Amino acid sequence: MVSIDKENLEKALGSSNNETTAASASDNPLLPSSEEEEKGFHKGALSTLINERSELLRMLHNVEIIMQSHIKRLEELGVKFQRQDKN
Repeated sequence: MVSIDKENLEKALGSSNNETTAASASDNPLLPSSEEEEKGFHKGALSTLINERSELLRMLHNVEIIMQSHIKRLEELGVKFQRQDKN
């Protein structure tokens, strides 16, 4: 998993072309201008990402169910599978 440097979050959001200088809110129209707007921006982003993650997990669960049904039917037809431990 990628680690996020929370102390330099604005620096990461404000940089372009691999520049390491932090941009202020007035320099970057994508960043909120007040602290309250910034809080709202980050809360909204997290809310969206939580919903995206939930949908991804739901899709993954559906794929797993479909795969298991195919495996079960293939086993009924005589195809043998070698189970592998996840380590």
